[in-house]
Amino acid sequence: MKTIVHVVQHLAPGGLEAMVLDMLTFTNPKHNIMVVSLDGTLDSALNGWPRLKEYQHQLIFLNKPAGFSLSTISQLLTVFKEYKVDVVHSHHIGPLLYSGFAAMLNRKVNHVHTEHDAWHLNTKKHLYLQKLALSLSKPKLVADANFVKNTLKNIFQEYPIHTIKNGIDPYKFTAGNKHQARKELGLHLPKNIKLIGNAARLEAVKGHPNLIEAMIFLKDDYHLLLAGSGTQKDYLQHLTRQYKLEDRVHFLGHIEQMPTFYQSLDIFCLPSNNEGFPLSTLEAQSCGIPCVAHNVGGVSETLCPTSSKLVNNNLPLSLATAIEELTNQQIQDNPRTFILNNNDAKSMASAYENLYFSGVSI
Repeated sequence: MKTIVHVVQHLAPGGLEAMVLDMLTFTNPKHNIMVVSLDGTLDSALNGWPRLKEYQHQLIFLNKPAGFSLSTISQLLTVFKEYKVDVVHSHHIGPLLYSGFAAMLNRKVNHVHTEHDAWHLNTKKHLYLQKLALSLSKPKLVADANFVKNTLKNIFQEYPIHTIKNGIDPYKFTAGNKHQARKELGLHLPKNIKLIGNAARLEAVKGHPNLIEAMIFLKDDYHLLLAGSGTQKDYLQHLTRQYKLEDRVHFLGHIEQMPTFYQSLDIFCLPSNNEGFPLSTLEAQSCGIPCVAHNVGGVSETLCPTSSKLVNNNLPLSLATAIEELTNQQIQDNPRTFILNNNDAKSMASAYENLYFSGVSI
């Protein structure tokens, strides 16, 4: 048995964090798998994300203070020693830096790092820190999309980069009864309503204002369902009132039963300004729901080419036109089949396990 520790910045609802939890489920059970969160405490994380309860015995929280913390490196080294860690798998820039220092000081630990997006490297500080971190422990570097790999290749030209695309749990995200799902969500809508959905943090980068404004260009039998919370909530609700869309735009807040959310929809829409390799489009399609998405980052790699639509800008009229076209389109292929063939979390976990132990006796 080997011990694998994932290191994340925090454990709150998000695509990266959901992917790490799926790794706990789908990595070979003969291994001991844990997650270290640099920020926060167990109690605060459980309060914010009930899904963590089933994994709480596998979670470690370091409650890192603000700014760079030498004590956090020491805490990670203690974790490595106490649990006899064989592999540390870091996710994003902060965990890469701390894991890099700790793995450099404990050469018995094999370091793997996944880059979930590349646009943050446009910041000079992040670019410097990334170069520093890669030089510390020389981790096996993984891109979760071809787009991310190509971007990394342009920056770190000689550094070997692997590609392992994200996967989701197709046994959790399955097709369901649309009207029953709407009832479970407490939605009392006429049966003829066409429901467009989005699930994301309510932050500027996610492009929600464009999607809300797109509703102006759609007939009254189109409604919008927004799952998630964030700093833009008040502004988005103000925008909804300004456009007199209160009866057609529904804010659900954080949803724990995401399969039910997707099953309630006719179309899922992702209007983000920036993305790496999003999970939400995978989850929606796994539930049989076609998608309209802005062609940014690695989004195109997540969509079934015959049952979903890309838009080359996320302007309201473009989104509305694509939504209406997809609504009226006769879908030939089930988008779930595309996900089963390309983005099964079990296949993702198996690919990572092969990378963890390539050249290592297990």
